[in-house]
Order: sequence, then C-alpha cells, then structure tokens
Amino acid sequence: MEYDDLAKGYTKLYYEEQINKLKIIEKHIKIKPEFKLLDVGAGTGISTVFFKCDCIGIEPSKKMIRYSKGKVIHGFGENLRFADKSFDIVLCLTAIHNFNDYKKGIQEMKRVLKDDGACIITILKVTQEFNNIKKEILRYFNSKEYDESKDLILISKKII
Repeated sequence: MEYDDLAKGYTKLYYEEQINKLKIIEKHIKIKPEFKLLDVGAGTGISTVFFKCDCIGIEPSKKMIRYSKGKVIHGFGENLRFADKSFDIVLCLTAIHNFNDYKKGIQEMKRVLKDDGACIITILKVTQEFNNIKKEILRYFNSKEYDESKDLILISKKII
C-alpha cells in the first residue's frame, strides 16, 4: 500500500479503527506517565497522542509525518535509531506486514525494548504472510493473543 497517497485522509479513514485497537491494548497494559513508548510504523501518530506517557513514533512515509498530531520522526522499523533497551513499551499497529524485512523489524523491536517492557504487535489477518509473521513474533516474545475484527493483537508483557 502506498501510504504517501493516503496521508492526507489517513486519520479520518482509520482513526476509529486504530482507537478501538488502542483501547483493547489499554485494557491489558498499565501505561504509566513515566514510561517511554515507541510506535513503529506510527502513521499519523494516533497512538502518540492516545497514551499519556513519553511517546514517539517512527514512520517511513514523510507525508504521513506531515499530518501527524504527535511526535513522529522519519525512519524504518528494520533500522531503529535508538539505544538498546530504551523503551518500556514498543507498539506496532497493523504495520509489520508492510516492512521490507519483518524479521529484522521484530529483532529491532526486541533490541530497543527494556527487559521488563511490553511489546504489542498487531497483524492484519488477511495479509499473505500472517502465519509466518506470527511465528516470528512468537520466537522473540512470549505473547498473549487477542482477537480484533481485522487484526490479531499479540501482547507480550512483563509490566504490570
């Protein structure tokens, strides 16, 4: 999908869907104001204004960043330019299937996540690589699964 073409109307098109996923996540993860959260594939940064903590998003589409409300910077999930173990929460909502190398992206999310942190990755159910992506996530994260209409939500948490 070419997100540059969707950038202007992305929030209007996907806001409700994204908020529903974030509310499900919020029920299972207690996010404290002092936490650092990274949203990988942040789009227009919906999550970066939803959660009340230190949030930053990383997004490959410069046009999406232009329409973001929160703090979103340009970058790619396969090459996160953050120090090891620097985030309490790593989030990736319905984006992993768009990575050029989802295996490298999952490794990078694991790298920047604190040992006692939580990783939340949602996988679009209709994506061709669904089973392979899920299998790779479970290699790195002991996750619980939550069904959402279009996505499977995988939550790995040590944070209570």
